Amino acid sequence: MAQQRDTDEFDQLEQAHPQGLSAGQIVEFFTPRGVKLAQATFRKYVQLGLLPRSRRVGEKGKHRGSHGLYPASAVRRIHLIKSLMDEGLTLEEIRRSFVYFRGQLDGVERSIEELVAALEKSLLERQDLKPGRRKELERLLHEARRQSEQFVREFDQLVAQVTAREKD
Repeated sequence: MAQQRDTDEFDQLEQAHPQGLSAGQIVEFFTPRGVKLAQATFRKYVQLGLLPRSRRVGEKGKHRGSHGLYPASAVRRIHLIKSLMDEGLTLEEIRRSFVYFRGQLDGVERSIEELVAALEKSLLERQDLKPGRRKELERLLHEARRQSEQFVREFDQLVAQVTAREKD
């Protein structure tokens, strides 16, 4: 039952923050749940590749700078890392596990999604395209999206096979 509650909390967090969360917000998420997570530990997980790197987002307004946002799914991954550590796995063992590779694949998937979204937006803004050319570009973009989804699925299967433990 606790597993279901955790899943619901993660789903709610991901839906509430589709643009992502700051490192501070992620650390704060765990505090009331009794899970110790320091900013330094969070940064270490990022450096080890267990969590995705942040995406820089500019603040609105003149000379306001930018801040890093991490995908909300990083909270779910931290929960998994902590669970695996509770089972006795070291960070190095976790790094060689499915978690690390899935994290890398998540980054690739997110980059592809951002690229496709940018291309879709650019295509919508193009007023100079003839209808036939627009339709062809939309078709190509749809096909590229389909192929990228297949690419991610195939890598996901490969990751599962490479990281699967051998049966005795």
